[in-house]
Amino acid sequence: MHPYATKADAGGPPGQLDAKDIVRTPKPRQWIGTVIALLLASMFVHMLVTNSNLQWNVVGHYLFSHTILSGIALTLELTLLAMLVGLVIGIVVAVMRLSDNVLLQRISWAWIWFFRGVPPLVQLIFWYNLASLVSSVSVGVPYGPTFISWQTNSLITPFTAALLGLAFTESAYAAEMIRAGIQAVNRGQVEAANSLGMTGAQAMRRIVLPQALRIVIPPIGNDTISMLKFTSLVSVLALPDLLYSAQEIYARTYQTIPLLLVATLWYLVLTTILTAAEHLIEKRLRRGHGGGPTGAAARQGARWRLMPSWQGSVPKAAP
Repeated sequence: MHPYATKADAGGPPGQLDAKDIVRTPKPRQWIGTVIALLLASMFVHMLVTNSNLQWNVVGHYLFSHTILSGIALTLELTLLAMLVGLVIGIVVAVMRLSDNVLLQRISWAWIWFFRGVPPLVQLIFWYNLASLVSSVSVGVPYGPTFISWQTNSLITPFTAALLGLAFTESAYAAEMIRAGIQAVNRGQVEAANSLGMTGAQAMRRIVLPQALRIVIPPIGNDTISMLKFTSLVSVLALPDLLYSAQEIYARTYQTIPLLLVATLWYLVLTTILTAAEHLIEKRLRRGHGGGPTGAAARQGARWRLMPSWQGSVPKAAP
């Protein structure tokens, strides 16, 4: 039978050909691919069930141990703080990149170029060993008296080094995403804000950034999931995150594979939760962006508003 046969060809009643009458017949290579995929999947599941070296009893014993749960808490803390700091810096760098000031443009470009080009693992090690380069950090008048000073070793702890490396890396990527989001906002929105008497900074803060952030939230969600996995790099600093906590245990018990499975399962659970949250946020934003109240409530709320496609130089009153 032809891959796109009609119901009449398959024994159905003859008649005028319609799109709904087309019956798609699977091709032989599709059946072959399906059989191979199912065979490989069954072999993988069989290995998981029958391979005694996986030691699922050990996995179950350590899955909710205090050490592992403490590592999970630190992983989530690092993820949240690195994303917050990275986004704040990213917004500032993105605004600088779009500034009319050439010096600010070049500074922001250099920031993005450097922190997007240097691997985060290299940054973590560099920040952790910053005391070898700068013995103390001081606040005071340049080339003048010093008001307060700290030893770099006491200031840059493993947690601080991890936060700086992860947040600065994220800021470079976030700056480019936010810049693209700002440029995607209709220029008429700014013109409308200026016609209402807003300054450039007010228009950016009240009109442009809220709309740009709505645009960039999906890629930021992906970055959050990536950041959760990047936190595993801090194990090189002996910071007890999820991976390092598992390493501490199997360094004593020599049960390497079961403890790595514990870490793997928890990473999968956390990324699944973050993925579900990201999809819910995207769905909510699409619903809020595409629809809204109707009737008298909509007319009252839209009495004076900035139109999505601005025309004219003054606000348009709703009828």
